[in-house]
Amino acid sequence: MREAGILLPLASLPNEFGIGDFGGSAYQFIDCIAAAGVQIWQILPLNPLGYGNSPYQPFSSYAGDDIYISLEKLCEYGLLTEEEKYEVPASDRILYEVVRKKKEPCFRIAYSRFQKDDGYTKFIEKEPWVRDYAVFCTCKKKYGYSCWTEWPETAETELDEDEICFEMFLQYMFIKQWRELKSYANAKGIHIMGDVPFYVGLDSLDVWKNKENFQLDPQGYPIAVAGVPPDYFSSTGQRWGNPIYDWKKMKEEGYNFWIQRLQYSSDIYDLVRIDHFRAFDTYWKIPASCKTAIEGEWIEGPSYDFFDCLLKASPDIRIIVEDLGDLREEVYDLRDHYGFKGMKILQFAFDPNETNNRFPDRKNMVLYTGTHDNLPIQGWLDLQSADTKATIAETLKTKGIVCEDLAWGMVELANASIADIVIVLVQDILGLDAKARINTPGTVGSPNWEWKLENFFVFYEKLEALSKVLENTGRRSGI
Repeated sequence: MREAGILLPLASLPNEFGIGDFGGSAYQFIDCIAAAGVQIWQILPLNPLGYGNSPYQPFSSYAGDDIYISLEKLCEYGLLTEEEKYEVPASDRILYEVVRKKKEPCFRIAYSRFQKDDGYTKFIEKEPWVRDYAVFCTCKKKYGYSCWTEWPETAETELDEDEICFEMFLQYMFIKQWRELKSYANAKGIHIMGDVPFYVGLDSLDVWKNKENFQLDPQGYPIAVAGVPPDYFSSTGQRWGNPIYDWKKMKEEGYNFWIQRLQYSSDIYDLVRIDHFRAFDTYWKIPASCKTAIEGEWIEGPSYDFFDCLLKASPDIRIIVEDLGDLREEVYDLRDHYGFKGMKILQFAFDPNETNNRFPDRKNMVLYTGTHDNLPIQGWLDLQSADTKATIAETLKTKGIVCEDLAWGMVELANASIADIVIVLVQDILGLDAKARINTPGTVGSPNWEWKLENFFVFYEKLEALSKVLENTGRRSGI
């Protein structure tokens, strides 16, 4: 089946609460993309946001960020009144800090009225990480939100049990609301593509409770950190700073840490995209003392051994792998050995600066107009030469696509591909430029991760055009 999808972070949905959440606008979004014949909604990680509000530096691989809990839904549950909800000033950016300050008192009120039910009890019993995460969060508050490496050895003692229970309540509300939303999407024929970062942050429950699985010194600090060497995005590479896995130790334990991570993601999403897939083959190891990613080395990853173990434990897991960039052939061999769908970016097929820009049109892949790390098509086109634009126009003509708007023509071109799945950025549906970029790799802080859809009005109109494209290319569901 030829499937069509849309990439929009949950946080980017429009509403009056300053950030997209599990409330009405999410259901509205599902309704309209389902009506357009779309089958997949790709979201970014929903884990607790880390440094710079990046969803790729989470405090936990399992926990959800309570910032996505809907106050509307809390009202439906009888835990909040309409008068107790907050309002924030209108803004075209996501107001993370404002939202957190506004939501906290509302959550406290809801918690005071909450009565533990069977759903809560079963969730806590099934997911032992919940209490660990609640303890982690309570410790962070007690010690001024410092990293766990700075906590005393007695950090877990003398904690306020009610605060721990409050954090557990938030995780229950998160998963309750998420499963309700996902069930609604599935009933409408929409599958959710989730996202699993390859690395975890040092300041995370994952590392705090599993130190033996990482290359750390006796004080808990990384011996080496993750990143990538110089590339298209950065001349000094990207020094992410995440601790490196101790794959030898993980192998001794049957890769339980990773397998459990992916099993949980597979349980809460329909499709699981693994970010930075190439690191299973070889990963870039940077000495922790180095300030850039230039001084690193490629180290062999767990490769086939890991995936043999994963697929034995979870044979039905539906995986998408991020295999972008100039990779060695062994990465593609690993991908193809298991039949995983890889990713390609249509922009790169025309970019004269991209070394990996001539990829085959193949069925077993996911073709993107762009990802959260790319400029929207229009923003990218604004930087291209007349020759590059002429090449695009000629390609569209040869494919029978008659369109004066090159950006929209590339949306049509992507959907005309033989790729099993095509994912289009919401920004590309709307024809937005560089100002609507979600993230610029190698940079931290504003305006990264702050873009939001202001309203649905123009989006509705553009969806009609997309629906026609999907119908013409055989990707529209319900026909």
